Parts: sequence; C-alpha cells; structure tokens
Amino acid sequence: MPYSEQSLATIIKSYDIRGLVGTELTPSLCKDIGIAFANLVDSSELVVGYDMRPSSESLVSAFIDGVCATGRNVVNIGLAATDQLYFATGLFNIPGAMFTASHNPAEYHGIKLARAGAKPIGAETGLQDIRRALTSGSLSTSHIKGSVRTQDVLEAYGRHLRSLVDCANLRRLKVVIDAGNGMAGHTAPSVLSPLNLEIIPMYFELDGTFPNHEANPLDSSTLVDLQARVLNERADIGLAFDGDADRCFLVDERGQLVEPSSLTALIAERELRKSPGSTIIYSLISSRIVPEVISRSGGKPLRSRVGHSNIKAEMARTNAIFGGEHSGHFYFRDFWNADSGMLAALYALSELGNSIPNTTFSSIINKYRKYHGSGEINSKVSDVKAAIEKVSHAFAEEGEIDRLDGLTINTQSWWLNVRASNTEPLLRLNVEADTDEIMCRIRDRALEVIRG
Repeated sequence: MPYSEQSLATIIKSYDIRGLVGTELTPSLCKDIGIAFANLVDSSELVVGYDMRPSSESLVSAFIDGVCATGRNVVNIGLAATDQLYFATGLFNIPGAMFTASHNPAEYHGIKLARAGAKPIGAETGLQDIRRALTSGSLSTSHIKGSVRTQDVLEAYGRHLRSLVDCANLRRLKVVIDAGNGMAGHTAPSVLSPLNLEIIPMYFELDGTFPNHEANPLDSSTLVDLQARVLNERADIGLAFDGDADRCFLVDERGQLVEPSSLTALIAERELRKSPGSTIIYSLISSRIVPEVISRSGGKPLRSRVGHSNIKAEMARTNAIFGGEHSGHFYFRDFWNADSGMLAALYALSELGNSIPNTTFSSIINKYRKYHGSGEINSKVSDVKAAIEKVSHAFAEEGEIDRLDGLTINTQSWWLNVRASNTEPLLRLNVEADTDEIMCRIRDRALEVIRG
C-alpha cells in the first residue's frame, strides 16, 4: 500500500531518513525502504551496519528482508560507527545503509544511505526517488530471495585509519575519551589501542538510552563531565564523540573546549604540507580562521553549504583533499571523501604526540583561536522563511548579503548566518566577530529580531 506524502514529509530529510520509532519509523516502512533503496542503487550486494539503539535490530532486520526480497544480497557488519559503514562501502565497493539517529534522543532512529565508495545519497541524489517509490507503490521485488552474510570489518577499519596518519611513534599521551554510551565505545579501543596512549574511558558501555548525557558534543553542556575528567586526570587531551561516532570534539589539557573550526584549520595546514596548492572545503558557518589558514598555507579555500551531502559533493567535484564543518564533521579524500570523527581525532593525537616533550595541546591550538563565536543557537519559530527575511531587513544595510545557505551577512568585523535546520524544525543562528563585545551585541540583536 503506497505511503502518503504527508507521512513521509517529516522523516525523509535533506540528507538522511530520521523519525520517531513506532510512529514514524516502523519495521514495515524500513522493509519498503530496503526495497526502494535496493532498486535505486541496482547493485547485486549491499552492506548494512547499525548503532546501539534498542530499536536497531528489529528495524535492520526488516530493512534486510526488503533488500533480499529484490534478489540482492546483504553484507551485515553488525554494530558499527557511521564512518565504519562508509569504510565498508569503500572496502567492498558496494552501496550501504547505516541505521543511526546520530545524536538524537533514544526514541528516534534513522538511516544514512550511500552508494559504493561512500558516495552520498541526499535529497537530489536518491532520497526523492525513494520517496516517490514509496508514495507510488512502485516497489519491485523478485521471486529469487537474496542471501545475508555477516562480516566483521572493525579491525580492518582501524588499520586503514592508522595508515592515513603518522601515529606510529607518538610520545606517551594520556587521553580521556567520552563515548557518550555511543559507538565510539565500540570503535575507540580497536582503533587506538595499538598506539602509545593511556586511555581513560568514559561511558564506553553501549546504551542507546543514553543514561549519562545526550551524545551530542555540539551541545557544550554534554562536555562538562569530560572537561572535569581531563583536569582531574591531568590528561593531555580529551575526545568526545557523538552517538554514531562520526563527529569528534576536543578538550585541551586545561579543560577548554576546542572549536571544530580550530581543528579544521589544524588538519588543513597538515594536509597542505602533504599536497601543496590543493583545494579544501569548509562550511559557510566555519570561523574565518579556516580560509585564512588555508590561503596562508598555499591552499585554495572553497566555501560550501552546510551538510554532509553538500560537502562530499563539493569534494568530489573539486578533488579537494579535505573538508571541515563547524558541526564537528571532517571529510578526507583518502577516506572516500567521507567524514570520520576517529580519523580527525588521530590527526589531533598525531600533532600532539609528535611534538617535542611538554608541548601542550592548548599551545598548539591557540594560534587558531583568533575570533569570537556565538556557537550555534537554535530558535523555534512559526515561519522560518519570514524570520530569515526579518533578519535580512534588520541588518541589510550593514554588510554584504549572500544566500548560499540561508542568509549570511558579512562585514569587516563580524558575520552572521541564519538558516533552517535540515533535520529539525528550527532556525539556526551563528555569529562571529573580532571581539567578544561585538559578537555579543550582534548575537543579541539578531535573537531579538528572530524571537520578537
């Protein structure tokens, strides 16, 4: 029976599928998505992985049934981080589906889809086709049923990541890792244990109910435990991962948060030493320090819309070596243009571990801490487009306007961006300025306009 456009509108989003388990995302829907996805990619074999959420196994089982109903075979890699699933699509050169709702609360689940070699599937590259198949009921199956095999790729994934970064001869580092009860608790021991690290684990137990805190390091309140532990342990660095471990956030030895833009700049500088003159992608809400460092290092900075589908598409189009988002996603050409929080963490550990003894991470990262940012501030508004236009009207005379993604206003001493969330019914505001005083003033003015 075909689905209505209304029933799918809230769950098939710009670059993934996500919804409430049992009401929006059900086993029967997942089975039909499996059929539609298998027909879309038309590959004889697909790979599937999933996170630790309580609903994973029933939804994945239904999806696999759908794929097999089309006559295609499935490689089930079991529990996995999202970048581990991307690795499998590259390793086997087949399309894949990762069941995760990332940082969303336990009552949600979702699916991230990719073609062979981790090529992204977003609204314009397949999700609309899947929606049409579901609403039209054109779900083609076969009288021949596909088969399922299981294969563990965790060890191979870890070896591949370590092969991309110079981590073989690190000086001894004490590292606190907050897995947030998410998939980093599964992947971090395997990837990092061969290195010269003393690992202090936090919340490594896989638990999709997130009993300790939400697995969303973009929310600074979820990093308080990690900050305190880094100080108490006198650790060299702290790492925090989101639920599906494709994002990584850092805390320096003083317990201070490291902005993802600072890590983007650090990795960009390292990558340009290996590949001078290359293109590097950055999302338009990244700090101005990012294009400055790229240009200073002889690279070509290229600004992109927010979102992994957009970044990956730009990387493929331009043959960029690296891409960074202020949301904590980091993309690597050597990793099929896909994002990997664990690989970003290895870059930070390599930079610190290969420095001279007693060098602190704060001394390394401070040169990228030039500007003052608001962080991403979300507002619920009844009409997102109208709210954006109100901001445009209020600030239009003060700077240059562009609409690459939402509304951006640039001046010499500050910039702001407002845009609709791709995953939630929210308006997102980001402000950055030369001084904290200017940033606070612009931030407060913008929020007053947005929230009335």
